[in-house]
Amino acid sequence: MLISMKITKFIYLMCVFLLSFSVLAADKIEVQALMPGMVVLLIDDSRVTLKTGDQSQGVKLISATSKIAELDVDGVKKFYQMGTTVSTSFKQRELITERIVLNKYGMFKSFGTINGQSVKFLIDTGATSVAMSAKQARKLGIQYRIEGSETRANTASGIAKGWLVTLKSVRLGKLLERNVQGMVIDGDYPQEVLLGMTFLNRMKVENETGIMKITRKK
Repeated sequence: MLISMKITKFIYLMCVFLLSFSVLAADKIEVQALMPGMVVLLIDDSRVTLKTGDQSQGVKLISATSKIAELDVDGVKKFYQMGTTVSTSFKQRELITERIVLNKYGMFKSFGTINGQSVKFLIDTGATSVAMSAKQARKLGIQYRIEGSETRANTASGIAKGWLVTLKSVRLGKLLERNVQGMVIDGDYPQEVLLGMTFLNRMKVENETGIMKITRKK
């Protein structure tokens, strides 16, 4: 009987621990609308409406007016105005390293995802952003002509029309980053998605003999 009670208590404590861990999941929070006693937030990719006292994903609304809101974000209380982006950088990020082996053609290639869909990356520290062809963007369902802003891109063939877009998520192995700037280049170039510096700048990149180590920064 005593052993059974200890097991029950252990299971209960584990559930409490897991529940408390799960609410610390938000990496980025944006204040999108303010009203007396209410706030509309974009928590990662989810839009959430909170009333005074409500809580979601580790974010609690303490009070709100039409100009300012007091939020409790993972136990830290601060005031935020409309349009403010809240980075939960005070939360320790898991240290993850991915190792990419140089292929026989002298390139670092690996599979990953963009917005949850599989792609093949060419890891390119010389590319300013995560770049892809218009053909690839259409396969991924990216509405670059509607949601992107038109620009120009330097390619091996010269200047080409391009569009700057925001990619909801970019994953390389276990390395996941959200809201990454990307570029869509008119035509069929590049053949593979270039994993450039808008993603790699968030990482520590080290080149060893034939191996590229990409580690998430704390």
